[in-house]
Amino acid sequence: MGAPKTSPPQENLCSCLRTWRISVTLFPMIKPVAAVFTLCLGLASLCVDAQNTASQNAPAPSPKPQATASSATVPSTSARPGDVDSIDHIIAAVYDVISGPAGPRDWDRFRGFFYSGARLIPSRRDDKRVVTARVSSPDEYATRAQDFFSKEGFFENSIANRVEQWDHIAHVWSTYESRHAKGEKPFARGINSFQLLNDGTRWWILTIYWESEDPSHPLPDKYLK
Repeated sequence: MGAPKTSPPQENLCSCLRTWRISVTLFPMIKPVAAVFTLCLGLASLCVDAQNTASQNAPAPSPKPQATASSATVPSTSARPGDVDSIDHIIAAVYDVISGPAGPRDWDRFRGFFYSGARLIPSRRDDKRVVTARVSSPDEYATRAQDFFSKEGFFENSIANRVEQWDHIAHVWSTYESRHAKGEKPFARGINSFQLLNDGTRWWILTIYWESEDPSHPLPDKYLK
C-alpha cells in the first residue's frame, strides 16, 4: 500500500483564497434571504392568530331540539265521543265494531280506541299443552281478523264485566261469548282483560289480553255474573 498524497503549499494557499472570495460574494445575499424568511414566519403567525380568534368568536351551534316523551307517545287518532267518554262505552264499542255478518269492519273506528303503542295479545294452549301469547298492534290485528271476517260472520258480546278503577287507570275483566250469527249457541267463551287510561278528556285502551276456555279450563261461575 502507498502513502496518502499531499498537496503542495502553493495549491493550499490558492484554495483558501478562492473560498474567501466566494464567502465575500455571498455575504450580501444572506441578509435579504433572512429578511424574507423572517417576513414569511411573521405572516404565518398572523394567519394562525386570525384563525384562532375567528374560531373563538364564532357562535356555538344551536343544540338540536330533543323529542319529548309527550310528543312521542300522545296519539293523534280521533274517535267518536260517545265511544270513549266512559269505561262502559269503550268496552261496548270494541265488541260492536268487530261484530257483524261476513264482510268488512270499520277499522278506522276500531283504531280510534287505542293509545299509541297499544297491544292486543291472544294467548292459547296447543295440543301439547304449551301456552303461548302473540303480541299484535291494532293494525296487525285488523289485517289478520279481516281475513276471517271476510269469510265468516262473527258476533261477540260481554256477559259480565268486572271493573276496577283508581284515578286515571282502569282494568276490566270482561267475560265474552262469540257466535257466527246472532241467536246461535256460542262457539267460544273466554276472558278479555282490558287495561285502560283516561287522559282527562277520554278513555283509551292500552292492552287487550285474552284467553278462551277449553274443556280442561272452563270459566268459573264467578266470572259468568
